[in-house]
Amino acid sequence: MQKNPGRELILATKPFAKEIVWKSWLYSLSTLAVLIALVSGIYFLDNIFLRIACSLGAGLTMVRMFVIYHDHQHHTILNRSVPANILFTLYGIYILAPTSIWKRSHDYHHNHNSKLFSASIGSYPIMTKQRFLQASKAEQRGYLFIRHPLTIGFGYITMFIYGMCVRSFLSAPKRHWDSLIALIVHFGISAIVFVYLGWLTWLLAAIVPFLLAFMIGAYLFYAQHNFPGVTFREKDDWCYEEAAMSSSSYMVMNPFWKWVTANIGYHHIHHINSRIPFYRLPEVMAKLPQLAEAKTTSLNPWDIVACFKLKVWDPGTNSMVGLKEVYYPQPAISAITTAS
Repeated sequence: MQKNPGRELILATKPFAKEIVWKSWLYSLSTLAVLIALVSGIYFLDNIFLRIACSLGAGLTMVRMFVIYHDHQHHTILNRSVPANILFTLYGIYILAPTSIWKRSHDYHHNHNSKLFSASIGSYPIMTKQRFLQASKAEQRGYLFIRHPLTIGFGYITMFIYGMCVRSFLSAPKRHWDSLIALIVHFGISAIVFVYLGWLTWLLAAIVPFLLAFMIGAYLFYAQHNFPGVTFREKDDWCYEEAAMSSSSYMVMNPFWKWVTANIGYHHIHHINSRIPFYRLPEVMAKLPQLAEAKTTSLNPWDIVACFKLKVWDPGTNSMVGLKEVYYPQPAISAITTAS
């Protein structure tokens, strides 16, 4: 029987798909403690520069806590713990990604990653070059708006307040009632802070951390599946293992960003086996050399620009291309031989 390298790779990751319970609790509670301390600093410190530092630090720590929450939603860590379930349910409401919509959309994303012509639930939409050119101007503008850097930069409003909460609740109120709770809690606390503690505290506690956290989160989610070299497939040609390695990036990061993002940069490994806890992903990378073959990107400015330039999938070149290639394709160059 012919071997399936992709399937063998998934099987090779299985020994790592076991959590170390004390580590799961340690990283969850220590991250939560750091977040609480930073938020407290915003309210109780007198020095404005320290308060600004706490505000920015809170936003970064929210990203880390969100990735840990994301692991819990995959049933990767602390799945059978009632206290953990309560903790992460509350965090999902706080972070404007309540469990009902986050788990449903994210599970769909994992099962349809890089599949052309499927619903764009839990991911950024992808049009082929032909589909884009055939679309109406309104459809083109809507598509480009969703993928625009400003839309991603303001993920706090576009992806979380509207996408995760407003749209999910309006589409299915009974299923996503917790989306309404998240909105009420978020804007209720924000209003109380503004009225009783003033605009500066409101800005530092209720706006800056969320703007920063969701900007980073929205970009990570974009760049993990929209980067130079990414591939997309139609349903009949789609393969889970290939999608994990060819359509999910390994985002190279320094130790600081690895901490902030709780190792989500090892995204190809996460898509190969989502049951591997975030703190074991570097271990898997080190012990399975074939995982180093993943396509990479980074948080360097030039890589960010390169990712944002990608707009549509071109089956002709088997690559994502920008608008310049869509409207002004390069003519094929043919070799001309002349008799001497």
